[in-house]
Amino acid sequence: MAGRCFHVAWIFFSLFYLFFLPSHCFYLPGVAPEDFKTGDPLLVKVNKISSTKTQLPYSYYSLPYCQPDHIVDSAENLGEVLRGDRIENSPYTFIMRESRMCNVVCRKVLDKKAAKAFKEKIDDEYRVNMILDNLPLVVPIRRPDVENAVVYQHGFHVGLKGKYAGSKEEKHFINNHLAFTVKFHKDPLTETARIVGFEVKPFSVKHEYEGEWNTKTRLTTCDPHAKRAVTSSESPQEVEEKEIIFTYDVEFQESDIKWASRWDTYLLMADDQIHWFSIVNSLMIVLFLSAMVAMIMLRTLYRDISKYNQLETQEEAQEETGWKLVHGDVFRPPTNFDLLCVCRNRSSVFWYDSCYNDLCSPWLPITFKSRWINDCHASTLGLHGPIRRILVGSAI
Repeated sequence: MAGRCFHVAWIFFSLFYLFFLPSHCFYLPGVAPEDFKTGDPLLVKVNKISSTKTQLPYSYYSLPYCQPDHIVDSAENLGEVLRGDRIENSPYTFIMRESRMCNVVCRKVLDKKAAKAFKEKIDDEYRVNMILDNLPLVVPIRRPDVENAVVYQHGFHVGLKGKYAGSKEEKHFINNHLAFTVKFHKDPLTETARIVGFEVKPFSVKHEYEGEWNTKTRLTTCDPHAKRAVTSSESPQEVEEKEIIFTYDVEFQESDIKWASRWDTYLLMADDQIHWFSIVNSLMIVLFLSAMVAMIMLRTLYRDISKYNQLETQEEAQEETGWKLVHGDVFRPPTNFDLLCVCRNRSSVFWYDSCYNDLCSPWLPITFKSRWINDCHASTLGLHGPIRRILVGSAI
């Protein structure tokens, strides 16, 4: 009855705690959708730059790219931390559902060290990774062998190598203009929208302008007032000890893809970033550690087996004489030891008394008398004296 009352009270307390007491919860970024209204700011974040040739990723700002006023680390979730991502804010800022053309990010004048850093990353085929609303940036590439087929590549290359027409010298060119495309899915019941795609097309453009550079300078190679967009026919921007102007376009496209299916494109894309050096390095470490463990175990087992063999040889060499002849019987209890105890306490007292009176008389030698007295007062279950062994055998 008491147990039943306890269970009822426990259930009542649990229901009271569940429905009436306040509770706390937390939000995992990227798990729940985020709705954006027209005019809401969209913050683009930069991630590490990585390469298929090398194993070493670098921070985005390890290269002399345009930087915001304050660089802030902002990891989205635990998975990004475990992957070693370096997510930081960027100077790229979009306005929801407002397309822009030829926005100037900054103007950089490269020195010898900065130009060398860009050239090294271009030689190693490094890619720049960005994130918008927890979606990674991809580059759409059309397949020439299949009609209307598009494959996606993670991130865009820092630059490329090429030659001018009629020249044999190979040059390094940087992708300084980015044409972003943000795809969104509009909610038919409300005016909000959700981001379902983030794409980019990189260009290398040698921007030109008239007069001296200032914050109000208008570019002649990319002018939003004249509706002149950057195309692939523009002169590329060479990496050298000169100025580089970084610009970007952003276009918003409505899409039928729902927020729950926005990752389908990323999951089906072919990833060519196979880090063979990392795989071989991991295999070598595993084999080396396995060989070390096996060697230690073999040496330990060999030493133990040799020690045991030496002990067995020493025991066999020793002669079994004297006390060792009965060392196995002394500490082993006799059979029917409970019956032996009863006989000793009841019937065998007669033998002790008669032997003591007869043998321990005054005419016996003093040495023999003291020895017999010691035997008579010995432990009942021990086998210490020859006379005691005779008495115990007669009692059994």
